[in-house]
Amino acid sequence: MGPQTFSWLLLAASIAAEVAGTIALRHADGFTRLTPSLAVGVCYAAAIWLMSIAVRHLEIGLAYAVWAGSGTALTAAFGILWFDESTTLPRIAGVAMIAIGVVVLNLETHPS
Repeated sequence: MGPQTFSWLLLAASIAAEVAGTIALRHADGFTRLTPSLAVGVCYAAAIWLMSIAVRHLEIGLAYAVWAGSGTALTAAFGILWFDESTTLPRIAGVAMIAIGVVVLNLETHPS
């Protein structure tokens, strides 16, 4: 496995850690509950650490766009699925546009 492929896997792990931290944030109750609060800190620290390693072999702009866009879309999807948050058409369209934007950024960086 090449360094760029490994970096994409690290970026995916970073996204997963960021989303997990954000879900834990929902349960931390304003950082008044110890276990979810610790999970938030550990997950966010892991997300940043993994991202810092991933950008050694990825363009920072693309990596951050994928990280932020994917994290936002996944967090919104989990909110809809797990926390019964509203599923209005504008919200669904917004998540779809984020996903499309991430794909377009990736295509632009790696023309075929």
